[in-house]
Amino acid sequence: MRIISGKFKGRIIPVSPKLKARPTTDKAKEALFNRLNFEIEYESLSVLDLFSGTGNISLEFASRGVEDITAVDIRHEHVKFINSTFKQLGINGIVLQTDVFKFLSRPKKSYHLVFADPPYDMENFDELVELTLSGELLKDKGLFILEHGPGKDFSKHKNFADVRSYGKVHFTRFEK
Repeated sequence: MRIISGKFKGRIIPVSPKLKARPTTDKAKEALFNRLNFEIEYESLSVLDLFSGTGNISLEFASRGVEDITAVDIRHEHVKFINSTFKQLGINGIVLQTDVFKFLSRPKKSYHLVFADPPYDMENFDELVELTLSGELLKDKGLFILEHGPGKDFSKHKNFADVRSYGKVHFTRFEK
């Protein structure tokens, strides 16, 4: 896994094949962040990374100056890996081992940006979208980016902003 920009640019983070994660591809990640570069001030953001896996997306945000990062994943080995990587790089993010849906049902904080990369074959995408956009989890004018595979269409959702595709990786954006 490679960090593509910011203060850790070019850093290769070796990922154990034992981790059951599908990191966002470099091509898709670079396209996502190239777009965000023109829209947001990283230093003032609070970011929530759901289904964080290897921490790939959290690391990109941290590399660009985001200091308020919360990563959530249910797998112990993922949380351990992210914590280790954060410690190695001096990142002060919060890493929580819990079920994302339980976390979303009782949020304790609001975020400017929420990124979610659930398993592409997960059945309850609509529930994830509703839990993320309802309530106080996402701040007003906040951005929710959902990574998913082909075959998902959220264009009828009231908070839908747009969708971008990079091969088999799709990013649907919602605005609150």
